[in-house]
Amino acid sequence: MNIQTEVFGDVLVVHTPEEFSEETADSVRQCIESTGACRVVADLDDTESIDSQGLTMLLNLQELLRTRGGDLKVATANAVNRKILEITRLDRELEVFSGLVEAVKSFRAGL
Repeated sequence: MNIQTEVFGDVLVVHTPEEFSEETADSVRQCIESTGACRVVADLDDTESIDSQGLTMLLNLQELLRTRGGDLKVATANAVNRKILEITRLDRELEVFSGLVEAVKSFRAGL
């Protein structure tokens, strides 16, 4: 699976697939791990469905990135995805932003 990415300065943006599930979560993880990036934004805007494996992968990636001295942030304006993060309380574990630019810029605020 080809995962779409963009780089803004030292921030890697990963556009998660339409279905963020057990089958695709591993591809996203491998993509991020292969880059060696420390600061990552997961863009969930084009994701139509997220299962428990996708959610677990987000937490695992956050842990990995923090051991590298970085962090994982989530960007999504998609109301359904925001509700999923709220219901599962992942919005308390991960910083969630309504826009991609806002999420990328948030890394600068921490410098």
